[in-house]
Amino acid sequence: MSANDNVALYRRVVEEGFNKGDLRIIDELGSPAMVEHELLPGQSPGLQGVKEVFGMVRAAFPDLHVTVEDAFASGDRLCGRVTFSGTNTGPFMGQPATGRKATWEAIDVVRFQDGRMMEHWGEMDTLGMLGQLGLSQMPMAA
Repeated sequence: MSANDNVALYRRVVEEGFNKGDLRIIDELGSPAMVEHELLPGQSPGLQGVKEVFGMVRAAFPDLHVTVEDAFASGDRLCGRVTFSGTNTGPFMGQPATGRKATWEAIDVVRFQDGRMMEHWGEMDTLGMLGQLGLSQMPMAA
């Protein structure tokens, strides 16, 4: 698979998994041996855990839309920058729905092998998102 093929696969995961809520894409494009390096407390490892997170976020933000801002690949690695946007109308991470809209960014690094996701690392602006939802106090600038 080429670097461009890996970018196309990543875009499919975002579009079909997050935007359309079709978690079958995880089984189709994820390796059964996939390693998720961004585990949340209580999250199952591997593909099951990835589906749990996609499902949790979609349930908490039913109108969720994720935009791929940047995606580029070199060899078997991809880096993507995405923007999440949605209204929190369902429970999220043990907290009741706030009814507030939030927009936040995330960075993903994915390793592919033979057209399947083998590893994922990620960083999300969780503090910014929780602040927008009123679930966390934002630090004050000096």
